[in-house]
Amino acid sequence: MRRVVLIRPKRDGRIFGKAPGSPYTLMRLASLVPEEIPVEIWDENLYDLPLDTLREGDLVGISAMTTDIDRAEVIARRAMQQGAGVAIGGVHATLLPEHVQTFAHSTMVGEGYFTWQQLIQDFAAEGIKGMKPVYRDEEWANLDGIATITDRVIQMVDENKNYWTPYLEITRGCPRNCSFCTAIRVSGRRMRLRPVEEVVDEIQRRGIKRFFLTDDNFGLNFTTAPDYCAELFEALSKLDLQGWTCQSEMSIAKHPELLEMSRAAHLDKHFIGFESVNPDNRRELGGKSKGLASGAEEAIRIIRGTGVGVVGLFVMGFDEDTPATFQAMWDFIRTSELDSVSITILTPFPETPFRKQLEQENRLLDMPWKYYDTAHVTFVPKNFTVDELREAYDWLCRKTYSPWQIARRGLRSLWRYPLSQVGKKAFGSFSTDYGYRRTYAYRNT
Repeated sequence: MRRVVLIRPKRDGRIFGKAPGSPYTLMRLASLVPEEIPVEIWDENLYDLPLDTLREGDLVGISAMTTDIDRAEVIARRAMQQGAGVAIGGVHATLLPEHVQTFAHSTMVGEGYFTWQQLIQDFAAEGIKGMKPVYRDEEWANLDGIATITDRVIQMVDENKNYWTPYLEITRGCPRNCSFCTAIRVSGRRMRLRPVEEVVDEIQRRGIKRFFLTDDNFGLNFTTAPDYCAELFEALSKLDLQGWTCQSEMSIAKHPELLEMSRAAHLDKHFIGFESVNPDNRRELGGKSKGLASGAEEAIRIIRGTGVGVVGLFVMGFDEDTPATFQAMWDFIRTSELDSVSITILTPFPETPFRKQLEQENRLLDMPWKYYDTAHVTFVPKNFTVDELREAYDWLCRKTYSPWQIARRGLRSLWRYPLSQVGKKAFGSFSTDYGYRRTYAYRNT
């Protein structure tokens, strides 16, 4: 066995000299490679991949989401032509393993922290012929001591130099069964918690001052594990952090004491899945929102009242949406106190109830996977033509992400901080909306 090469396919490339977010999953998988085996992480967002250096004896692992899988296939086929063993994992491989099996020696289904180690052993012993077609790990194991990032990997990746936002995981899982979401199918419905001391140790060894949590629904822990949250916030409050952000839900507004503690722990903003301002969509939202603008406004007011910011996450194109829903969405964005806004097009990801419904109704459009980026219409909507939904989404994006609206929300976000913190909070106050403006520009490609 010559080496292990872990690859992340290109998505955004460099923005002002750095890639947006660190390759966190690959960092953890690389940390499971035995010290005596050389390991490399190739991030195509940073540079052109030296694929011509791959050959027999190399084990290539590619992690891809659905929108990246077409590029992952190109990389995989090139690597296989040159004699390397190829394994593909990630969200798409877990949801559609039968697709990935057509262009990889091994398909990694599930989390892979145990099966990845088995694959390395199999390849080291017998090369490609020892690789099983499928390695499956869907036990949703406890997170204690799982894939601790090693100093070798920290030095290799050099996050502070190469990435704007380091990623971090503290909890995993989400019991909310939203009809359009893959989380429950990829991470399980049981909420799992990393030991607080392991989280603190990782932050300190990586030398990161700000981070974004990859947790699907960290905010739900306010309700399900309040004591754990209090312990975590107490520990993080003692660290010299510039700020961190997480994905969440409206229910955190019911826990003002934890919100206060989270602010002291340097938590900057909650990315909250309000999802819709149309109450007729409530059955699609998995119980985390009722689709009521008034309820969202009240939650925003309470959360921001504790000094913590709110990024609103909304999905457009549900079967109950009409042109009036887009106007109502814009009215809500314009008048609410949101710090930043994400607006996506409803996307029928593999194995979700929404996709299964569309398959039954013959409403899926024949489009490459790269358009499953939440910025393109990939199905026939109920109350619009395809072009009408595209045009309505374009209208809403142009209004929401105009320079004036980004500046207005950014200044409102910055106003939350005392003058002494303005310098270190300025980047985060504007970068979220700027990032979304870039992301949803993909609707024009």
